[in-house]
Amino acid sequence: MSRYPEIDLKNLRTYSASGRPSKIVTEMEATPPQAGMSMREWLNGLPDILKAADLKAIAKAIVAARSNNKPVIVMIGGHVIKTGCAPILIDLVHRGFITHVASNGSAAIHDTELARFGHTSEEVAEQLTDGSFGMASDTAALVNSAAKLASENELGFGEAVGKLLVKEEALHLNRALLAQCYEAEVPYTLHVALGTDIVHQHPTADGCAIGDASLRDFRIFCASVSKLGNGGVVLNLGSSVIMPEVFLKAIAVTRNLGNDVVNFTTANFDMIQHYRPTVNVVQRPVMPGGKGYAITGHHEIMIPLLAACILEYATEVSS
Repeated sequence: MSRYPEIDLKNLRTYSASGRPSKIVTEMEATPPQAGMSMREWLNGLPDILKAADLKAIAKAIVAARSNNKPVIVMIGGHVIKTGCAPILIDLVHRGFITHVASNGSAAIHDTELARFGHTSEEVAEQLTDGSFGMASDTAALVNSAAKLASENELGFGEAVGKLLVKEEALHLNRALLAQCYEAEVPYTLHVALGTDIVHQHPTADGCAIGDASLRDFRIFCASVSKLGNGGVVLNLGSSVIMPEVFLKAIAVTRNLGNDVVNFTTANFDMIQHYRPTVNVVQRPVMPGGKGYAITGHHEIMIPLLAACILEYATEVSS
C-alpha cells in the first residue's frame, strides 16, 4: 500500500457524450483524395477544421473583397520571390484579385535580377568571406537609378523600378512582379530600411533619393490602406519585420485622418510565426473589428495553394 492518500472517485458527476455539445462533428472530416480528382473536389475534401478552414476563409474573403470593390493588399518579403512565387502573384494581379503589392527592398532586388538575368540569390557565406557579397554593380545601378528617377519626378519607388525594367525590355519581363504591376497600373510600393539591401553598399546609392522615394511609397501605401474598411484584405507573405511595421504605421495614419479602417481581414503566411507579424498584422489592426489569421507553411506550397483556392471560389461566385 502507498503511504500517500488517494482521492475517492466514486462520487464523480458524469454525463453521456452522446448529448454533449462538441467542436468536431463527422461532417467536418476530410474526404480521402482520389487520383485525377479536380481542384474543387480536393478543396471540398479538406477537413473543415483549424487551418484548413482558415485557408478557405481567407480565400473567400479575398473573393468577396474584390466582388465588393474593396482592396486586397499583398505585402511580401524577399523569400517569396526567391521561392518562385512571382508568377503566381502576377497572375492574381492580372485577374484583378490583388490591388496593391508592397515589399521590402530585398524582394525588389531579387525580382529585378530574375527579370534581367534569369537568376538571383548569391552564395552569401562564400562571398562574404572574400568581400564580394552584394557587389553586383548592374543590379545596384538599376535600383539606385530608380530611386533617383522617383525622387526627381515624384514617382513611387516601386513604380520607378518597374518603369525602368519595362523601358529596357528586360529578358524575363513577363515574370517580373515590379514590371507587371507597372504595366497593369497596380501600385507596387517599395519600403526600404537604409543599410539592409545590397544596393546600399554601392557608390551609386543616394540616401536622399532612396529616402524620398521610399517615403513617397509609404504615402501611396497609406492611400490604399485607407480604403480597407468594411471588407478589404491584407496578406503578409514572408516579411517578418519591415512590412508588419510599415502596415502598423499606415493603420495609425489612416485612422488618425478619420478613415473608417475597421472590419477587414488580415492574414500572415510564413514558415515561422514571428512576433511582429503576429501582433502587427494578425492581432492589433483588427482589434476594433475584423478577423486575423495565421497560416504556417513554405511559400512555394502555400501561395500556389491559396491562389488555387481563390480561383475556385471566384468561379463559384461568378456561376
